[in-house]
Amino acid sequence: MELKSGFVAGVDEAGRGPLAGDVFAAAVILDRDCMIEGLDDSKKLSFKKREELFEKIINNSLAYGIASATVAEIDRLNILGATVLAMNRAIKLLKVNPDFALIDGNYSKGIICD
Repeated sequence: MELKSGFVAGVDEAGRGPLAGDVFAAAVILDRDCMIEGLDDSKKLSFKKREELFEKIINNSLAYGIASATVAEIDRLNILGATVLAMNRAIKLLKVNPDFALIDGNYSKGIICD
């Protein structure tokens, strides 16, 4: 898919499963020309590298949102439903409305970009 205009939000989750507690999701919109060296799948990065990249992402973002779904919501909705809920909450916190969301995983149903 080639996107020539509009804002794209990158969305991902962390902490899936009630044993880990709440499930968290983050959404970020970066300028198209923003290249952050070392940015990769967080599961491939050390804790220190993730911390460094977090600061770079926040400082270079056009907009970002971080949200969660509680253990009670996980129990009520199941982990997939709670993950989608957290992702939608993170997207709604963006100060710029995305035209598209690039989501790591298989969560396309239920994700809303206004």
